[in-house]
Amino acid sequence: MSEPESDRMIESEPDRKMRARGGQDADTSSAEAIVAVPLRHPWRIVIAVVLLLGLAVFVLDAAQRSDYGWPDVGKYIFDRRISQAAWVTLWLTIYSMIGAIVLGLLLAIMRLSPNPVLKSIAWLYIWVFRGTPVYVQLVFWGIVALIYPVFTLGIPFTTPWVTVPNEIFTNLFITAVIGLALNEAAYMSEIVRAGLLSVDEGQAEASTALAMSWGQTMRYVVVPQAMKIIIPPTGNEVISMLKTTSLVAAIPLSVDLYGVSRGISAVTFTPVPLLIVASLWYLLFTSILMVGQHFIEKRFSRGTGRVKTGKEPAAPEAPPTAGPGAPGVPLGTDFGGKG
Repeated sequence: MSEPESDRMIESEPDRKMRARGGQDADTSSAEAIVAVPLRHPWRIVIAVVLLLGLAVFVLDAAQRSDYGWPDVGKYIFDRRISQAAWVTLWLTIYSMIGAIVLGLLLAIMRLSPNPVLKSIAWLYIWVFRGTPVYVQLVFWGIVALIYPVFTLGIPFTTPWVTVPNEIFTNLFITAVIGLALNEAAYMSEIVRAGLLSVDEGQAEASTALAMSWGQTMRYVVVPQAMKIIIPPTGNEVISMLKTTSLVAAIPLSVDLYGVSRGISAVTFTPVPLLIVASLWYLLFTSILMVGQHFIEKRFSRGTGRVKTGKEPAAPEAPPTAGPGAPGVPLGTDFGGKG
């Protein structure tokens, strides 16, 4: 072997270190040269423009159509009869939801009770009221006063001890509240039960270890923790109840928002403008309820999620990697062995 070839084959240790360090510098410079380009979504912009154009065409076309009766919409939107009916609808929603939440909580606790009698009663109630349409139920509650003109208490087939006239179901407003609350309670019970089951079983076991009764465990431990699960769907049920009040015409109660709007349109022969008026009032109440639901959810979700404040410190830079031969770094082969 010639001398130049032997010189090329034999490489000194400093030269090998220098060559390895140069390769690392080249890799670092190439990594820094990479620029991340965000993925573009041109079809999103196209679809948004098409939808906006379609909406603009619909609005312009509706504004020019006399069948919508826009002058009548402006005439009746703040009519005294409409505003009073809107308040009736709002109070129907409030009273019905209060009754539904209380009864639904009771039914959920009965479903989770170790008592088989209570569990069976709750299951039967939910089966009946979830299995029949709310409109049919309201029709039934509307004729209860005809089926039971009086309430009696006593031994069957004998003279009753107490006879009370049925005055509750002769009040159509109270009848509507009862009918809506009883139907909604079946759905609220499942919402509450799902929230109660979301609490870890260890919480109840710890309460039992502290000599707390089952009722105390539910009241002081399980229910407060389940509220963050119960609140969001409950807000949706309130909004749904607001719109379900339009079915009280089956009782028949005609002093709610939809009933009054329908009554006015029957006299003026302008159904479309009055339907628009009623829809605008429903949208107003729904928007207010959605805002309230947002803040309630935010209040009950404190401490359960990570909130970005925008003031988080920047990520620290990675320390530079010391190459072979640097102070404190032992020399070695590519396989990690000792030099």
